[in-house]
Amino acid sequence: MKSLRKHIDDVLFLDIETAGVSPCYEDLSPQLQSFWMSKAQMLLRDKDITTETAAELYMQKGGIYSEFAKIVCISIGFLTNDKDKVTGMRTKSFYGPDEHIILQDFVDLMDKHFDQPKKQYLCGHNVKEFDVPFICRRLLINGMPIPKRLDISGKKPWEIDHIIDTMSMWRFGDYKNYTSLALLAHVLDVPTPKDDIDGSMVHEVYWDNNDVKRIAVYCEKDVVTSAKVLLKLLSINVDEDFINISKSDFES
Repeated sequence: MKSLRKHIDDVLFLDIETAGVSPCYEDLSPQLQSFWMSKAQMLLRDKDITTETAAELYMQKGGIYSEFAKIVCISIGFLTNDKDKVTGMRTKSFYGPDEHIILQDFVDLMDKHFDQPKKQYLCGHNVKEFDVPFICRRLLINGMPIPKRLDISGKKPWEIDHIIDTMSMWRFGDYKNYTSLALLAHVLDVPTPKDDIDGSMVHEVYWDNNDVKRIAVYCEKDVVTSAKVLLKLLSINVDEDFINISKSDFES
């Protein structure tokens, strides 16, 4: 991690938000309804669950399974610094109703600005177990190739050193432990902005309120929090007047 401390400005921070592919269970195709019923039976460990129960579970959990959900927002960011102190962050979000466009814009940015995995890092909270695998699966479902730096399938730990996961760092080898970003930020005394939504509300905000911008704002806040948590874990000084600038254009 010593080299990471020296190259903290070469870290691209990442977070995604997902929602079910349909507003409700009844709007899924008959085939997906059948597959979701099987999934619900497995999750609830009950082969006799009702359609109503399966439908309710879809509203609660459907958005976290890539076979039944889609990406509605990808937020990224990188840190800015002055001498030995981090002064702020620049963020950008790709969001909207067309997942293919979101993914393409994200991949294009990666190709243009973060195409050196030996020198640049990708960081997020639980990014190795959720964000990156989810992106890879949805790329395939959309008929799109997976960039090599995102394809971690079957890779050895030392082959994906360019992907930094703050949850893995906090585990210290204890893989029974799961700690949410909000909890980790709290115990590390990392200041976080108050949110008007949380992850469990994204499906509703997307489908019922049609407010993807609101989701993007929430997603960018998680990117900033992930960055501050990493800085705390690395004992890197942060300016008291840390400023986040959300850019419509990622170019400097």
